[in-house]
Amino acid sequence: MTFSVVARCKRTGQFGVGIATYSPNVGGRCPLIVPGMGAASIQSVANPQLNLIARTLLAQGLSATKVVSDVLASDPFPDYRQIAVVDVYGHAHAATGSRNAAWAGHQVGDGFVCSGNVLVGEQVVTAMAQAFSADSDLELAERLVRSIEAGRNAGGQPEGQNSSALLVYDRQPFPIVDLRVELHDEPVGDLRRLWDWYAPMVPYYIERAFSPNVPRWWQWRQKHVPGWTPRHLA
Repeated sequence: MTFSVVARCKRTGQFGVGIATYSPNVGGRCPLIVPGMGAASIQSVANPQLNLIARTLLAQGLSATKVVSDVLASDPFPDYRQIAVVDVYGHAHAATGSRNAAWAGHQVGDGFVCSGNVLVGEQVVTAMAQAFSADSDLELAERLVRSIEAGRNAGGQPEGQNSSALLVYDRQPFPIVDLRVELHDEPVGDLRRLWDWYAPMVPYYIERAFSPNVPRWWQWRQKHVPGWTPRHLA
């Protein structure tokens, strides 16, 4: 009961996943990224054990087609899964099992996959693919959020959505963006709110991982975000 976009940015080499669903905890169960090597989302009836297999395969530098094939071959219930993969080469591949609830399907583009199940129709993934492809000069995280917003605006799921997530890795061994919304009436809108707040802080949190001498977050934000004032100084 999910729609997602899995992608690699040609310009930066970043990998990312944007995702939303009617179920809670989607960010903890479906997306995975191996830094510098690939990204995937295994959804519909999510099984985190399959994520472990996909992670191992991506880390070996296997192609997206091979990763999808091997993950499904290891699964006793492949017809219930939907899997999207982008590999280290930027190639994308996906599969939607025959037991996915309608509407279910995917669109594979240049370095990305938009996929979903229990959707109002094919127009959801079409809108997502168009939104992601619209401006390749934007940061990957922004493009992912725009894609998920487009899916919601095209109708999303008949039941609506309850959770969403945004995960992006660059060259570091840790995510530069890892945002999640749980049990929210409009999780895609709240993901937008979180990302808009967090976007200018990405350089700060990268720097903080390597230097203990950075200022406190609100001091850094006050300096680098014009017009922003922390509550305790307002």
